[in-house]
Amino acid sequence: MEAYTGFAQVYDAFMDNVPYEEWCDYICGILREHGIEDGLVLDLGCGTGRMTRLLRQRGYDMIGIDLSGEMLEIAREAEEDTSILYLQQDMREFELYGTVRAVVCVCDSLNYILESEELRQVFSLVNNYLDPGGIFICDMNTVYKYRCILGDSVICENRERECFTWENYFDEGTGINEYALNFFVRQENGLYERIEEFHYQKAYETEQVKALMEASGMRLLGVYGEGTKEEPGPDCERVYFVACEQGKTETEQRGETSGNV
Repeated sequence: MEAYTGFAQVYDAFMDNVPYEEWCDYICGILREHGIEDGLVLDLGCGTGRMTRLLRQRGYDMIGIDLSGEMLEIAREAEEDTSILYLQQDMREFELYGTVRAVVCVCDSLNYILESEELRQVFSLVNNYLDPGGIFICDMNTVYKYRCILGDSVICENRERECFTWENYFDEGTGINEYALNFFVRQENGLYERIEEFHYQKAYETEQVKALMEASGMRLLGVYGEGTKEEPGPDCERVYFVACEQGKTETEQRGETSGNV
């Protein structure tokens, strides 16, 4: 799993079509359904903090974790009241000083985990750092999206100050999708800087993700097509998983953790 480096400086510019507000509404609706209307929430794989800040505006106390120092630097610069705690950590081995009421992980961050055992480890850590009965919400790109939408496609876009090419190569055997990203960003002197990065994501079958969640100790509550409360169809491009912590008791939590980060 590679960190975003040079891409971080143009990430938000080229992700302006992502419906973060709608995603936030959807996530908050699920949290409220489970009685979580405030308290401490972890945004795992927070990137530049777009979702983290939206959830903070909805009244949650936020922690953001990401592997990329460059992405976190942008997140901190965008934070006005400095009330969000940003931590540079690998989600495969992240640590907190206490538990949280909920963990969210969106924008297909988990697809960057290329080994199933490492994905199970992420789920185990989430279960460990959730309050008793705490809620985990995550999304993942589907096999259908990689195979039929992204796979072996080239996406190009030209903006006033930036342009990019995004080449995809999907390996059916390994389930790995390689992104070859080339960005050309206009500098103050009028010249263009080229930024090249390679990213890799793994396509997981829904049933495999469900099994890994349950193997981690969490209890699966639902699997939904994007923006719905219905089971994902065969042509669904993004799936949401909702699970809850199990294994801790309120007494154990009070004895072992402070509940603060």
